[in-house]
Amino acid sequence: MEFAWLPLFLALGGLLGARGLQEIDVFPSRGGDIRDFIVAARWVYVVTGDYLYQLNLSLGLLHSLTQRGEYIGSRFSGRFNRTLEGGTSTFSVNTLAPLVERNLLFTCGALNCGFCETLNLTDITRILSGEAYALSPVVPKGASVGFVVDVNEESYILSAAEGFEGINEKNCSVIKRVSKIRLHNTHDSQDGGLFSSLDSSDNPEIFARRAGVQFVDAFQIKSTIFIFSNLNHVEKPHKVRLLWFADKLNKTKTLRSLRGAILVCCEGVEVHQRLVSSSVVLGDQPVLWAGIFTDHDVTNTELAVYDVSPPTDAPTYRDPDFGYTGEPSKGDVPITLRPLRVLLKHPYMTSVLAVKLNNWLIVFIGTGDGQLLKLTVDAKLQAQCLSVIWKAPDDRRVFPKMHLDPVGRKHVFVAVRDKLMRVPVSQCVQHSSLQSCWNARDPYCGWCGALTRCSFEDECPSSLWLSVPDDLRQRRMLSHSFQEDAEGKITLVVFTHLKRGGAPANFSCRFDSSVGVLGGLGHRYPECTCLLPPVIAGLRVSVTVSLGEVDVTEELNLLNCSGITGAPTPLLCSQCLAAGCGWSNGACTWTRRGALNMSICQGLQTGVDSLPEIFNITPSEMSFYGKNNAVLTGRNLGHVIGVRLQGHLDCSAKEASVRLNTGASLTFHIPAGDKGRVEVCLLLPDGGCHGNALLTYRSAPVCASISPHSTWASGKRRMNITVSNLKFVDEVIHSHTDERVNFSESSDQSLQFESLAADRDPFSSSVTLRVANHTLACPNAIHHLRLTIEKKSDELQMAPEDLRGKGAQGGEDYDCVITKIERSNGTDIITCVIKISIDAEITAVKIMYGSQTKVLTHFDYLKLLLLLLVVPLIVGTGVGVYCWQKRSLTARMNNLIEVLEMDIRNDIRQGFVDMQTEDSDLIENVGAIPFLDYKHFAAKIFFPEGGSLMTACLKDISQDPRKMEKQDDGCGRLAQLLREPLFLTSMVHTLEEQKSFTIQHKCTVASVLTVALHRDLGYLTEVMEQLLRVAMEQPSNGQHKMVLRRTQSIVEKVLTNWMSICLYGFLRESAGQHLYFLVSALTQQIAKGPVDSVTEKALYTLSEDWLLWQAQDFTAVKLQAVFVVGGDGQLSEPLEVEALSCDTVDQVKLKILAVFKAKFGFAYNIPLRDIRLELEQGPGVFVALEEVDRSSEVIGEVTMLNTLRHYKVPAKVTVKVLSTGCHPPLVSQSSVKDDQNFSVKYFHLIDPDVCEDQGMNPERKKLKLKEVHLTKLLSTKVAVHSYMVNLFRGIWGVGPGKAPPAIKHFFDFLDGQAARMKIADPEVLHIWKTNSLPLRFWVNILKNPQFVFDMDKSDHLDGCLSVIAQAFMDSFSLTDTKLGKHAPTNKLLYAKDIPQFKQEVKAYYNCVREQQPITTAEFKDFLLEESRKHDNEFNEPAALRELYKFIHQYFTEIEQKLEHSGAPAELKEQLKQVKNQFDGQKSCSWD
Repeated sequence: MEFAWLPLFLALGGLLGARGLQEIDVFPSRGGDIRDFIVAARWVYVVTGDYLYQLNLSLGLLHSLTQRGEYIGSRFSGRFNRTLEGGTSTFSVNTLAPLVERNLLFTCGALNCGFCETLNLTDITRILSGEAYALSPVVPKGASVGFVVDVNEESYILSAAEGFEGINEKNCSVIKRVSKIRLHNTHDSQDGGLFSSLDSSDNPEIFARRAGVQFVDAFQIKSTIFIFSNLNHVEKPHKVRLLWFADKLNKTKTLRSLRGAILVCCEGVEVHQRLVSSSVVLGDQPVLWAGIFTDHDVTNTELAVYDVSPPTDAPTYRDPDFGYTGEPSKGDVPITLRPLRVLLKHPYMTSVLAVKLNNWLIVFIGTGDGQLLKLTVDAKLQAQCLSVIWKAPDDRRVFPKMHLDPVGRKHVFVAVRDKLMRVPVSQCVQHSSLQSCWNARDPYCGWCGALTRCSFEDECPSSLWLSVPDDLRQRRMLSHSFQEDAEGKITLVVFTHLKRGGAPANFSCRFDSSVGVLGGLGHRYPECTCLLPPVIAGLRVSVTVSLGEVDVTEELNLLNCSGITGAPTPLLCSQCLAAGCGWSNGACTWTRRGALNMSICQGLQTGVDSLPEIFNITPSEMSFYGKNNAVLTGRNLGHVIGVRLQGHLDCSAKEASVRLNTGASLTFHIPAGDKGRVEVCLLLPDGGCHGNALLTYRSAPVCASISPHSTWASGKRRMNITVSNLKFVDEVIHSHTDERVNFSESSDQSLQFESLAADRDPFSSSVTLRVANHTLACPNAIHHLRLTIEKKSDELQMAPEDLRGKGAQGGEDYDCVITKIERSNGTDIITCVIKISIDAEITAVKIMYGSQTKVLTHFDYLKLLLLLLVVPLIVGTGVGVYCWQKRSLTARMNNLIEVLEMDIRNDIRQGFVDMQTEDSDLIENVGAIPFLDYKHFAAKIFFPEGGSLMTACLKDISQDPRKMEKQDDGCGRLAQLLREPLFLTSMVHTLEEQKSFTIQHKCTVASVLTVALHRDLGYLTEVMEQLLRVAMEQPSNGQHKMVLRRTQSIVEKVLTNWMSICLYGFLRESAGQHLYFLVSALTQQIAKGPVDSVTEKALYTLSEDWLLWQAQDFTAVKLQAVFVVGGDGQLSEPLEVEALSCDTVDQVKLKILAVFKAKFGFAYNIPLRDIRLELEQGPGVFVALEEVDRSSEVIGEVTMLNTLRHYKVPAKVTVKVLSTGCHPPLVSQSSVKDDQNFSVKYFHLIDPDVCEDQGMNPERKKLKLKEVHLTKLLSTKVAVHSYMVNLFRGIWGVGPGKAPPAIKHFFDFLDGQAARMKIADPEVLHIWKTNSLPLRFWVNILKNPQFVFDMDKSDHLDGCLSVIAQAFMDSFSLTDTKLGKHAPTNKLLYAKDIPQFKQEVKAYYNCVREQQPITTAEFKDFLLEESRKHDNEFNEPAALRELYKFIHQYFTEIEQKLEHSGAPAELKEQLKQVKNQFDGQKSCSWD
């Protein structure tokens, strides 16, 4: 498991590169764990146990130098001979000291009694010198620091290390240890020569007065040297020491300038303290320094920041713990330094790197459980946001030292065990909008006006760069508040929470409201103000703040602060502050004297009498993948609507919905998170969150090994898996079967299970572990390698001992032991078993008999056809020949019939198995449901054909406001005219009377009318009901049951639009989720079996018309898909993709992309036609997979699309995914589906209607009966039935006790109309309600889920949804239909379910009728609120202009209708004014 988590990097880094994210570079060493690394100039130097590496800043390997060899010489003089690679000596480097100015790298460490080398900094393989010298510890992994310092314009190596006073020269064992601080020469011309610590006639050094010193860090800032150490004295309390040395004239004076301090962290406790890691903050005075401290319990760590500026006074000082030779042992008391701020208390912190960024301090923190954290600290040293920018799947301690990339300063170098990583400090590029960039709350990221993207500041030259505010707790880019002056005038104040950077930019504000443009009182960044009119409640204000070329718009629905009243609950308080008001003395106020901070609301009492309490959560620990179906027990849980989880300093919380609530316990899914503790509280409807509990995220299980590696096909072999964090494993999965694997824990790190039987032999079955909603691969597969070979029978009567077999893989042969030979119907069946324990693919089989060898290379794993040995010549008479031919023909016919019967039996049995074992729980987690927003949903209902009219009637962010149609005088007069009911009804009746006015025209007029009157749904409802009354009372509607059945009039289309507007909320909050689950389940069920690529017919379907009954036999093929990342061919972590042997290349691409999106939550942003696949046929050997190539089978003039079976793709093989844009194909090929005659020239699973030799492909010529496969309709129904039932009951269920207001109002309207028309037949009312709601609205939604969700609908899915929609409408039918054997299958499929559904529908209609009526005022309020919620989302001028085209065309007829209707003269004059206004606009043309 050396590279167990390296693929995870490539998934999180490389694969994310598909959407433009920066990659995580990884260097895996081959010489053991990393012992030290440094960054100097343009290179990175890494020391392991056996190697020294030189890398570039992208972690590309430049040079490596082995540290193994032989030391030749004595203690005082010797050399290190690396030519003896397998030598017994190892040069264990403890000190890496680059001297960039002279292009040198000094390495010192444990070899003999100490050894140092001087290397060329540019090329470490150029060794300039090497000599025996004890500069750093003479033992491997000694605690020391060493680096180059400047003293009086000379360069020296400062070493603070564990040295010795006496040494055994025979074996270099230390007699007495002592820690020393010395300055060593860096060239021969200095006194004493290279590496000497002499100074003229003196040998200056600072020594520790007691043993037990651990040097942690050292650096030089200007003329001061800083050294940090731990004093681990046995007889005295542990303490952390800081030593200062000043740059003096020589070594002696520099070391004698020693001053010292004790660092105390963090709450006054001065015992058992230890420094773990250290980082200086480079910048101006004072000198800030960050350190991680711990006590005797290493899991308790704290991060603190100090001012470590050296003291300015210079009294005589003697340190009690460090001194020089001859100095008195009794010293002065060092000064005590306490932290300026404790930034973070977090378990297992192991390393720190602090970076200054403008006014921010960014602290990168490594942890012992394998995470890299980023802590954002403001100018006041207040920690604001903590995030995780990388994590390993298991517990891997991050190395104590981290370094910043010196060139771009946008990457951090991090070491973990044997790997060095280059991790981006931020992923700005992933944020595609200003809002998303701002929401990241990352000081590294800002919005670049010139580039119109999120970027680092240095990537945005000469342009405005907008970044996050100084207070990251802000939740909106624009906030507002009110000010009330002495005269009672109210001023709106808008504050901009965007920090300007880069080039200067103009700042301005604009206030548009529903009563016109509001006058601004002034604007000065970051505030702008305007005076509000006297009536504020209900006022809608659109605030646009302009910063240079960037506009930020906020829609405000203003509330009257004094009108926000009620009991002082957290909900009321938060509503008050969110409205821009102040909170004072338990009430909402206009004045700004009230508190504006949301934190004040947390101290208020909730409106619930008994607050919820948490007793226990099971489990309390889980992996960072989360946990499904966690159980929380407590008290007063009845009102809980959700569970909130938030870690310390997390800028955003995670919330989980409650799946089951009994009042005393509730079930919920713990979402995925980052390692560490999170606090849990329970959400109430009033916005409060109560109760307190802790959950801990741990590392994920890592599957280390499986033993044994193989099993027999019958199963029941006991297997052992070694796995870390075993308690988080939910399930063991065998890839070849859906049967559940029962396992038991044999120890903390091992589990046992029995292998499951296989229905085919041989094959390779992978084992994975399911943890929450993720599957984790185990490294070794379980193999069943038994080969079956068939040959024609002969007279040789060979026995197993007469044959020998071998299986070839790569360049090796493996014995294939012949176990038995069986004879049946003229065929010899030879079985051999390959004993192999590695993940091998047998590419050829060799059969040896006598001195002959037969090599088989083209075969599959289920059958090998072996044609060997010469059949002896049979000589006989003519009668003998005839008898032989007759017997032969009879035998062949019997064999064909037997095979046919077996095929039919298998098909029927498989259909039965599917029906009885079909899993209805196809989907557990679908993630966020991709609902379309309201305006795009409404637009698809209003204009189902799409087109330019739909686009014109929408207001979209992407549209240029300057190019949108404005409300001119003509549009304004027409809008005013439409508010006259007499004109509007007369216009509608006139248009419908025209013979040239088509159904399409009626739908268009209805939809543009809906858009034009969307701001006033109350008026639209009144006119609609008036038109419906007229239509229902017309003599032509004597057939009352036909009313509202079709869309043949404008008002019927208006009714459809009206229902869609009023029921969008219900659809979004209730039925929409069930619909999405149903569509997802159908899509997954269809993909389980073969799908013909040409006709889209499938084996699993609900529609007989789309049934692929000609499907050939198929098998599941699990592929390992790897994505090529970047231009250097780096491969990502493999994704396991479930494909079928009959899938075409394009179908495999689609399945790979679907798995990619399911795993990462976003689509692979490359078109399908620009993606190509390559199949791995050997180590590093890949062959392109194409839909059609030279090997494709051709029948007549029709070409078969290539499948996985065609390419003989085995299971678990690697398939490489490339983009033709970055990696041009070897052979240029356009998509065959671009051919206009695609369906004529190509075929897939349905054979073309041409003559073919029956012996060419007997598999495809098997007899297939359509009726046998009708069971697939039933198995598909079983799989999706629960989702369909949930959807139906979500539509006609009434809860909690109320139908949506629009349904209740309209059904009451129909009841009233029936009474008015004196219709007593209850069936008529039932049909009216069915025609107006289920038929008019719900069927449209059921058949067109793309109207509701951001998704594509295939023709096949449309066919399945039509079957469900038919069952839905049959549930509302009042007639009972007798179904026979010749009835359509879509009717038969749900025949037994319909009676129950009908009863539920009748109960639904009765419940709505008996519900308390909605008053006129209540329904008007409902419509007003719907208008307000979706105000300013449609382009009304565009709709009015489209409507006027019809008025212009039939102007005379409309004028005559008004005349006959007795319209007042003012109304007719208004119509003429509208015409004059539009006709006068030369820029517009209605032709």
